[in-house]
Amino acid sequence: MDVGAWYSGSGQCLFRVWAPRQKSVHLKIVSPGEKVFPMQKGPGGCWQATVDHVSPDARYMYVIDNESAWPDPASFFQPSGVHGPSSVVDHSVFPWQDKAWKGRDLCDMILYELHVGTFSPEGTFQGLIDRLDYLQKLGINTIEIMPVAQFPGERNWGYDGVYPFAVQSSYGGPEGLKRCVDACHRKGFSVILDVVYNHLGPEGNYFGKFAPYFTDRYQTPWGKAVNYDGAYSDGVRNYFIQNALYWFKYYHVDALRLDAVHGIYDRSAKNILRDIAEHVDNYASQSGRKAVLIAESDLNDVRILQERDHSGDGLHAQWCDDFHHALHAVITGETEGYYQDYGTMEQLVKAYKEGFVYSWQYSSFRKKYYGSSSRSIPAEKFVVFTQNHDQVGNRMSGDRLAQLVSFEAAKLAAGALFVAPYVPMLFMGEEYAEAAPFLYFVSHSDQNLIQAVREGRKREFDSFHWQGGVPDPQDPETFARSKLIWDILSAGQHAAMFSFYQTLIRMRKNIPALKNLNKENLNVIPITDKIVQLKRHHHHNAVMSFMNFSNEVQTMALTHIEGEYQKVLDSADTMWLGSGQVAPEKIAKGETLTLQPWHFVVFDRDMTV
Repeated sequence: MDVGAWYSGSGQCLFRVWAPRQKSVHLKIVSPGEKVFPMQKGPGGCWQATVDHVSPDARYMYVIDNESAWPDPASFFQPSGVHGPSSVVDHSVFPWQDKAWKGRDLCDMILYELHVGTFSPEGTFQGLIDRLDYLQKLGINTIEIMPVAQFPGERNWGYDGVYPFAVQSSYGGPEGLKRCVDACHRKGFSVILDVVYNHLGPEGNYFGKFAPYFTDRYQTPWGKAVNYDGAYSDGVRNYFIQNALYWFKYYHVDALRLDAVHGIYDRSAKNILRDIAEHVDNYASQSGRKAVLIAESDLNDVRILQERDHSGDGLHAQWCDDFHHALHAVITGETEGYYQDYGTMEQLVKAYKEGFVYSWQYSSFRKKYYGSSSRSIPAEKFVVFTQNHDQVGNRMSGDRLAQLVSFEAAKLAAGALFVAPYVPMLFMGEEYAEAAPFLYFVSHSDQNLIQAVREGRKREFDSFHWQGGVPDPQDPETFARSKLIWDILSAGQHAAMFSFYQTLIRMRKNIPALKNLNKENLNVIPITDKIVQLKRHHHHNAVMSFMNFSNEVQTMALTHIEGEYQKVLDSADTMWLGSGQVAPEKIAKGETLTLQPWHFVVFDRDMTV
């Protein structure tokens, strides 16, 4: 059952809210004018009222048991913030121009994750629209937007959102997001929206006034868990299922990224992930548009990705942290925190071959065995990256990879990403070696909560032993420092890195062996503990990549090679400010290949010749 305020035109609006244990619920129109209407309780504990003479942007609240008035938990817009009244939204009037858009297959996506508030100086959806030509020039075709559900204040990553249906007012609200998605589709970009179903933010969270949305049977890092399997959980499940469908139906997004599903606790025979996936797949089938679900999970549990007729949840893909951790540890040499579990070339090779590195091995960081084998999981079900908002922003100083390693090593990391047989994702700014950090920032109004966030951030870094002070998340300067510095794009290493990424993306799109994602047509060989040789092939095309993960010149004999290969990319080329000591234009079996420090080189072969 749909919840929220559904405007049907001609001044009529259906208001529906779930409050199964309340004795009475009244609708209070706050503006224009002020009126109160009784609501009728229906099946499942949903109260509703159909009201005439309502403007399409009327402000309203719900009065519970003739006492206090609260915003709608299913509010579509909170123009005055998380504590103010909700606003009616007429979803029928937006002039969509993307009718012909049907979506893009996962295997063809090249993702670009961004935060609306820091991606542009404006920090709005319009600021993103104004830079779509830039993203088109880069070559990516899919934009992943960090959460936009209404959060307190104007500065937040989005994971403290409190109204999952309401689009953040400071970004541009519902109209702004629709214009953004429509503009993306008209320029050929798919849009992924990050949503949070494992918790809600604390400030402005009045959900407990209406219904048992939370349970103390389980605890999460964010407090009480969402009640997906206890008494009254049917209404909670309905709420989040409707939320998932809402973004596809009314905002035309192509995919949802489900944040931290390991923080979802549900012992139901049909867990909520499977339930959401069934409804989304049904919607896709009926609408003729692709609707994709991508999970974030640190469980290494393949059941999330397995088909439902094989006892899986049937989600379409998930972020693969193991690939990031294995590559990051080899490139940086970091061994603290969760990186203590990584750092060997064998682990990186396994990440290339399978996805998950930990498939029921002992984790020193977790102090237990964990993970399951992902060997049989298709390659397009894994999204891989060298950076993302978590892996940058959850460092104490928000360091990007370009600040941690040399320019040559950063190019190597980029190359290592794009030759992987998985779906690649960039984090905003990495394509030109952005110099600004990406820090954690909030704009709460509750002083106790602000202090708790400050202390929590300090505790989070204990296992890493990083030096220096933790930037204050509440300080507006922390947010300002995290904005991209667009002025540096056109000069020096930044321009060279941008050109390098453009070339990698063109290579990924145009070379059949790289474009077609298949773990079976892959051969990865650790030549030494510093050198990896990676081969991918598709029909009559083969690609051979060589990577030197060391600070020294390395020479290797080309024994694991057949036929002659032509060079297509060399990170040591001076056009990308390399040393100029490049690999030969052609290679064949029996020859030797000299690799410069942190060198990445790709060769291509047409096997019909």
